[in-house]
Amino acid sequence: MNTTFSRTLLATSTLFISATSMAAGFQVNEHSATGLGRAFAGEAVIADNASVLSRNAAAMMMFDKDAISVGMTVVKPDVSVKNGTYYKPSGSLSVDTGMNYIPGSASLTSEVVSLDDVDGIAPTAVVPNFYYIHPVNEKFAVGVSAYSNFGTGTEFESDYAAPIFGGTTKVQSMNLGLSLAYRVNEHLSFGGGIDVIYGMGDLYRDVDGNVNVKMHTLLGDVDLINKGVKTTAVDIQATGVGLGANIGMVYEVNEGNRFGLSYKYSPEIEAEGDVSFMKQSYDAVYLPLPDIAEFSGFHMITDKTAIHYSIQWVGWSAFDTIETESATVKEYNWKDSYHYSIGATHYLNSKWILRTGYMYDQTPVDELTSISIPDSDRQWFSAGFTYNWSSNTAIDFGFTYLIGEDVEVHEFIEESLPAPAVTATTHANAVLAAIQLSHSF
Repeated sequence: MNTTFSRTLLATSTLFISATSMAAGFQVNEHSATGLGRAFAGEAVIADNASVLSRNAAAMMMFDKDAISVGMTVVKPDVSVKNGTYYKPSGSLSVDTGMNYIPGSASLTSEVVSLDDVDGIAPTAVVPNFYYIHPVNEKFAVGVSAYSNFGTGTEFESDYAAPIFGGTTKVQSMNLGLSLAYRVNEHLSFGGGIDVIYGMGDLYRDVDGNVNVKMHTLLGDVDLINKGVKTTAVDIQATGVGLGANIGMVYEVNEGNRFGLSYKYSPEIEAEGDVSFMKQSYDAVYLPLPDIAEFSGFHMITDKTAIHYSIQWVGWSAFDTIETESATVKEYNWKDSYHYSIGATHYLNSKWILRTGYMYDQTPVDELTSISIPDSDRQWFSAGFTYNWSSNTAIDFGFTYLIGEDVEVHEFIEESLPAPAVTATTHANAVLAAIQLSHSF
């Protein structure tokens, strides 16, 4: 990897990297305050400010002036793990040293440990964004963007009684995008671009257990070793860069009705750094990211009110494992998922715009559940507004209350073994608030 390029990218990404996801899986949807206020309904086609770049480059052709948007979203998760039971591994080895040699034996059993309920394992995070659109002429427009598509973060206390399943899990990413759009005619526009995706991973797990070594002698049994042990199983701190791409189209039926369609290709990130797994060192860890497709519609139903909607597909089946070059660190085997959103915008007067929306967000988690990335189907209840400071400058606010579901988790290292394993009930809600400044010139 080019060292100068990597350092430049790292310095830039520090401003725009995201560590907390509240969309399904570890997707980050929080690309703008306007979008948050309508649950991202119609996001690939509304184009009310430059943040549309995060969803559909073709929508740049709806701008006749330079436009810039900069903002941030504060995400306050409420994640809990309750009613937990840990099946702690207990290994025993028996050796017979009697006059008549009898082979010894080894076994693996489990000690049942009740886990304390934990809350607050996902920290509050700030997700920033930046977008700029420049119409070159009536046929072409270019744009640049900086935002995050993926991120998650949970951190259990170091004394959590199930350390192989708790520990630290952080995935952070940042997109730097360059886009180009072309208008075919008054109805149809196409766009596309490239995304430089900078990713960071931090994964830490300890493994513990009970070890008993017993010797059978003519004089009786002697315990040679009988104690609990704990050691580091996974310690990964790595960064990497991948190249993604996006394409999109917008079809404008008329001034008040239009449709948008977009597709994002996401690469597998090869992250290099300190990679230690089961006391072995590796050169890199590989993190597959999902592709994303979205269809949106926007319709003015009166001279002041519009409805809008989106259907988004996320190819989470690509996220099957986290691997090194020769070992599997963790299996996930997620499935593709969808989210469905609908919203409304009311143009109250020249100063105020009101919006609201609802999203149903499907989880990609299939049979392999986890307490470190707790996930479920989620409902988004959103509202927001725009205040037009002047004809060229607007301030946007968005708010969402996100409600998850209880998930019964059964997580294990190897299904055929009695330990280590954990069962628990996870739940995740969140409050999200965003502010954004948009200006055209």
